Amino acid sequence: MMFENRIIRFMRFRKPMAIFSLLVVLAGVVSLVTRGLNLGQDFTGGTSVELSFAKPVEQMAVQNSLEEAGFKEAIVQHLGRTTDVLIRMPPQNKATNSADIGRNVVKAVEKDGNTATLRQVDSVGSQVGEELYLNSLMAVGLSLGLMMLYVAFRYRFKFSVGAVSSLLHDTLFTVGIFSIMGWPFDLSVLAAVLALIGYSLNDTIVVFDRIRENFRRLRTADATEIIDVSLTETLRRTIMTVATVVLVVVALLLLGGPALKWFSVAMLVGLFAGTYSSIYIATSYALAMGLSKEDFLIVPKSEVVEEGEIS
Repeated sequence: MMFENRIIRFMRFRKPMAIFSLLVVLAGVVSLVTRGLNLGQDFTGGTSVELSFAKPVEQMAVQNSLEEAGFKEAIVQHLGRTTDVLIRMPPQNKATNSADIGRNVVKAVEKDGNTATLRQVDSVGSQVGEELYLNSLMAVGLSLGLMMLYVAFRYRFKFSVGAVSSLLHDTLFTVGIFSIMGWPFDLSVLAAVLALIGYSLNDTIVVFDRIRENFRRLRTADATEIIDVSLTETLRRTIMTVATVVLVVVALLLLGGPALKWFSVAMLVGLFAGTYSSIYIATSYALAMGLSKEDFLIVPKSEVVEEGEIS
């Protein structure tokens, strides 16, 4: 075959990569079943209080003051400046509404003449958080289903199953890592998962489109060779795209502050999973389903002239 020395034999390693993916996903699923996710306040409910101090404050000092006042499991973060803090707490029983919680928090943290101004109080009920969690699962499932229909309509059913298997792998891989590591899972992480689904599908579509072209162009090669050629041809584009996104995500991780930390971490994990799943999960599954030239050959319409139409 022409340019054979330049072709990377990706499909030679499809079985080891499939075993690696299976082990990681299974470990993640086991962790999800046994440990679950460390759900954030968006899903569990709770209260966030935003304060502005007259003087700079330390996060640990504010957290200790809250614990002494009876506010347990409070998380304190700076908001850009050391005088502005955001306090996140699970549902509290010592106040009936957000205004009472805000006043009690201000009283608890004002010490040594450092006055605090209450800027904002937001509360999310546990029932609302549970509904939001269920709606999030429905959103992920709906997106996977619609993408499967699109790929089946645009290409072939073999490709659609491979694409959705790849997207499902990326989702379980990312969520499973968060469960194993015990990292917090909130709406920002969910947004990252949904963004990764779209990114991974885009990368997979580029590979599928090149495979379709090469099946029609390389008539003497078998299916495995054509897939290797297609993956090699799109490899440079994949590397450049991933590198660009990684640079942006690393910048968000280093400079975006606590609000974007776990979004960035989820994106980095998902980018790794999505890049190799487009190569080894989506294409390997299509190949295992018997992908062949007959799936892409264009059959010309024959001109049939019926009797009686001939004058």
